Amino acid sequence: MIHGCGPETVPAPTIVLLAAGSSSRMRGRDKLMEDVGGLPLIRLMAGRAVKAGAPVRVVLGPVQPLRRAALDVLAVEIVEAEDADGMAASIRAGVNGLSGPVLLALADMPEITANDLYLMVSLAAQSPKAILRAATKDGTPGHPVLFPADLLPDLARLTGDTGAKSILTREAARVHLLPLADDRAVVDLDTPEAWAAWRATRPA
Repeated sequence: MIHGCGPETVPAPTIVLLAAGSSSRMRGRDKLMEDVGGLPLIRLMAGRAVKAGAPVRVVLGPVQPLRRAALDVLAVEIVEAEDADGMAASIRAGVNGLSGPVLLALADMPEITANDLYLMVSLAAQSPKAILRAATKDGTPGHPVLFPADLLPDLARLTGDTGAKSILTREAARVHLLPLADDRAVVDLDTPEAWAAWRATRPA
């Protein structure tokens, strides 16, 4: 259970949608342009983030015109990562200039809903020093992950392609798991086979 930490006023979180990856395992296809319910995945996920009611920042790579075009109709801020293949570079670009909590969400997780994002954003004010991490219904840690504002400098110094694992390990005592329905906190689709298997489970 997440407990409040007093009357401290917490700035509203920003949802940072990480969407700069090169889809290197898709053998020529762009996973974020895959059709889900009639929309490119990146458009769908950014739209869900907007519906969650928080400011939304989408991190793209330097040369991804189709992804950028798919976001044209949405009220989101687009920033570019210096290195499209490095998760740390995407996180650094995503948090640059922010001062409040950040909800880091992966754009290739099509089962994360607007309600999931809204719930995590809403819970930020209840425990301003906690890291809130989505999990499966049986407690397996996944994504998205909400980081409090005091960890922004650490996020801005990340290097490599392992995301924020080092921070999550170091700050394990501050991590609160939030179980979401089914396994959607760990469903990310990186290969054509993963997409085919996922689509086979979806309603016609």
